[in-house]
Amino acid sequence: MPQTGNQTATSSTSYWVIASPALFLLLWSSGFVFLKAGLQYADPLTFLALRYVCVVGLLILACCWRRPSFRLTANEWVSLIGTGLLIQAGYFAFTYLSLKLGTSAGTIALITSQQPILIGLLAPWVAKESVGLRRWIGLILGVTGAIVVILSKSSIALTSTLGLGFAVLALLTLAGGTLWEKRFGTQADVLTANTVQYSVGLAVTAPLAFWLEPMQVQWTAGLFGSLAYLVVCNSLLAISLLLAMIRRGEASRVSALFFLVPPMTAIIAFVVLRETLPALAIPGMALAAAGIYLVMKRS
Repeated sequence: MPQTGNQTATSSTSYWVIASPALFLLLWSSGFVFLKAGLQYADPLTFLALRYVCVVGLLILACCWRRPSFRLTANEWVSLIGTGLLIQAGYFAFTYLSLKLGTSAGTIALITSQQPILIGLLAPWVAKESVGLRRWIGLILGVTGAIVVILSKSSIALTSTLGLGFAVLALLTLAGGTLWEKRFGTQADVLTANTVQYSVGLAVTAPLAFWLEPMQVQWTAGLFGSLAYLVVCNSLLAISLLLAMIRRGEASRVSALFFLVPPMTAIIAFVVLRETLPALAIPGMALAAAGIYLVMKRS
């Protein structure tokens, strides 16, 4: 029997739902590798502002071509601006500031990997969703696995109390952005939503870069390569996938994907940058994967 148009659309949607977590993990995790490379050539907030300039520029060009509607209700504007402030401005700015003050990437990963636990605690009150015993066991396994992977690489370093504070703020804004999107997120056109949110991110990070940094940039091929990946794959694709998954699913389930970011980053760094992959990281990856399985599995 031939497929109808509705059956084909449903099948395509199912494939997208199945593939989006793995694609998000690949894009988001590899972003840390390209970020590490790019920060060799520019001050952190300056690099972030450059990233947002490129993103907003591409989005404006796309808007001129496709002409999406910006006739949003007041609630839709508040929703999009709130997500932009919490994730694009808050999470990324605090992460880059923490790096600037000497906090290692491993320390930031260790702190922000607690985000699913925070989501699990707050989701029943903020997003009106239940977190059962099986999912709590998965969350605990996941965070344990992420910690084992990070500690196995001996990448924990803290040189500034303020840097630690910024890393904690990065955790809080990422969790807050996830819950905000789940509670108040709109079904606005993805091009409209991205344009508003990244414009908010640029409006916050550009003045911060001007006030806090000498804004030094080395215009090298390495900078352009890193910037290109972060703009297209991390900012446009990965963030869009994350927000779409949050809208379609439960916040605690989607946020659990962040447990696999340290293991995935370690694997990508091993392949691309030839960084060592300690033997202790392997059981950590297995624990994180088991936790993700328990959290993502539907009753």
